[in-house]
Amino acid sequence: MPTHYKIGTRGSLLALTQCGQVKDQLEKITGDTFELVVIKTQGDIIQNAPLWQLDGKDFFTKELDEALISGAVDLVVHSYKDLGSVRPEEITLAAVTKRTFAHDILLIKNETINLIKNRTEFIVGTSSPRRIVNLESKLSDFLPKGKNVVVKTKMLRGNVNTRIQKLRDGEYDAIVLAMPGIERLALTPSSRETLKDLLEGINFMVLPQSVFPSSASQGALGIECKKGRSDGGELLRKLKLMEDQETVEEVSRERKAFNEYGGGCHLAVGINVKRVSRGKEAFYLHNHQGVLEGTKVSLSTLEGRSLPAFVSPPKSFNGHPSHDQLITKKNIHVTLDSNLDLYITSKYCLEALTNVKPKSLWAAGGKTMKELAQLGFWVNGTADSIGDHEIRNLRSSEAISLMNDVKKPLIVLSNDEAKSSLTEAEVISCYTRIINSEVSADFKKEILETEVFYWTSFFQYKTYCDFFPEIKNKIHCCGIGKTYDLFKEHAVLVYPMAGMEEFKDWTQRSGE
Repeated sequence: MPTHYKIGTRGSLLALTQCGQVKDQLEKITGDTFELVVIKTQGDIIQNAPLWQLDGKDFFTKELDEALISGAVDLVVHSYKDLGSVRPEEITLAAVTKRTFAHDILLIKNETINLIKNRTEFIVGTSSPRRIVNLESKLSDFLPKGKNVVVKTKMLRGNVNTRIQKLRDGEYDAIVLAMPGIERLALTPSSRETLKDLLEGINFMVLPQSVFPSSASQGALGIECKKGRSDGGELLRKLKLMEDQETVEEVSRERKAFNEYGGGCHLAVGINVKRVSRGKEAFYLHNHQGVLEGTKVSLSTLEGRSLPAFVSPPKSFNGHPSHDQLITKKNIHVTLDSNLDLYITSKYCLEALTNVKPKSLWAAGGKTMKELAQLGFWVNGTADSIGDHEIRNLRSSEAISLMNDVKKPLIVLSNDEAKSSLTEAEVISCYTRIINSEVSADFKKEILETEVFYWTSFFQYKTYCDFFPEIKNKIHCCGIGKTYDLFKEHAVLVYPMAGMEEFKDWTQRSGE
């Protein structure tokens, strides 16, 4: 005989939508029935000020907690980021659901994009301290010809519908929302239609986690129930079926860092941890960015690998093209049509974009994304140097599909020997790599004396080893994307890094 349960939820469209999705999943996997009970919270009522400026706490949970403890509802569903680190003793966390996206997403009217280059000021709607700090200090580098534009933030409160409507009404140049929120709205037919109308004429930029990390736990849902229920733990066992272990591993690390920074809705530090799987290996990529008590926080590191120890900082070679005398790049003339979905893998592909207006534009890393922006291009997102599959994941978003038809094959611009792991994509050659037979004596001496190398491609490593076989037994490092996969495929010992900056920091700090 099926059991009937009551789910406590806030009354916003997003809360009702995500609780409805949990309800459908629970009914499918348990055979029981569930109903939604709407409970208004203080955070829903107060709309005229940022929460971090208000006295008190638990603005989105207090009333739901009371309903759960009193038995008015059997379980509640929260955006996990809204749950404080200290919860009532009577309540237990039953499950943390799978998250597909954790990113923040910037929304902008199409007509505004072409005006940015003529602006001295760019107003972004948000009330989050971490977003305020990171957007005002870093976003201009990602705006088309906006390097000298001053980004300012302006308070934005309300539910998702209200916030997007304020953008449409011209109250802001752009707004920033949690991508998982609009994604959930896009997944449910009824809310999808509402969202589709709101997003008409709107463009987007998925903000890279390496620069604009999201809120700790963003994208995951936390399902809670009362401790010591008279059902002998039956409901708890059913809810546990909703738990996703990979998400638990990520958000537990995020919440630990959040608490170490002091926690609270006033915290101006974004924290994202992503599990990066490479065959049987798994690493956790940490990105923390913001300001804590007036001090800049900037951390990008990999958890899950051990690095060699040095008595003193080793002589290192970072493999950056400006330091590379052995390999140069030569452009290949390419004529591209406009209105294509393009994925740019290197700055050496930029020449191919002359007089081209892409339908959507994606970059392999944050640096290439910024270079495209300074040429005047609006870039929709980046793989953030963790692999092409990240682009596939972003383009699978239902919310993004409402703003840009991503069903057409992606065009990958790369070198003349490149193959993309995006099997559905077409690769177009934009440059070739030329090996110089002669290098300076000083450069040769530098390479032979180097102890630790950071390679930007496997081709670069192989070419250097062919010319300088003495370096094969030295220590080799690279990023966590496709280059790392190729090192492993060829059974070469290599140490993965969050990026070149982590490599530089590690080699400079070694021996301390």
